[in-house]
Amino acid sequence: MSKTFLLLSILFFMNTSNFVIFDFNYNANISQWRVVDDVVMGGRSKGDFKLNKEGNGEFYGHVSTDNNGGFSLLRYRFSSIEIKDFKKIVIKLKGDGKKYQFRVKDHVSNYYSFVSIFKTTGTWQTITIALSDMYPAFRGRNLNMDNFSSETIEELAFLIGNKKKEHFKLEIDTIYLE
Repeated sequence: MSKTFLLLSILFFMNTSNFVIFDFNYNANISQWRVVDDVVMGGRSKGDFKLNKEGNGEFYGHVSTDNNGGFSLLRYRFSSIEIKDFKKIVIKLKGDGKKYQFRVKDHVSNYYSFVSIFKTTGTWQTITIALSDMYPAFRGRNLNMDNFSSETIEELAFLIGNKKKEHFKLEIDTIYLE
């Protein structure tokens, strides 16, 4: 690597106002990503997660409404990240045309999450979510609390639960703060 390229790379990262939470690639360690299905409540949905042949995170499976089920969730917990200098979360992903929820928790011990719903297009897209627009919810119910205003996050998640039986596939490239 040339010294010029190295210097330009350092300057780029010093001048950027983004903070990468997770960058999926062939060498990414996905061991902290966990799938939680409705089977914890008696349902029959089955989600899975892997690095695919392109090096993207791939959350896929089948949502079943049998036995009062209806969701699959992909969760990533990490040491607390200070986010007071950031206003948005940006996700580069490719979905299957279905609606998903993106969720964050400021403390993993909270029973609720802050939620934003987005619809995928079937092509690569960049989803930008204002943190202050994320509303509190628990088990599909909106809570009578303020929207997200914390200065830290410790968990993020993707959830599919559209109240119908369906196969799903969501590819994730990067997640970062802006």
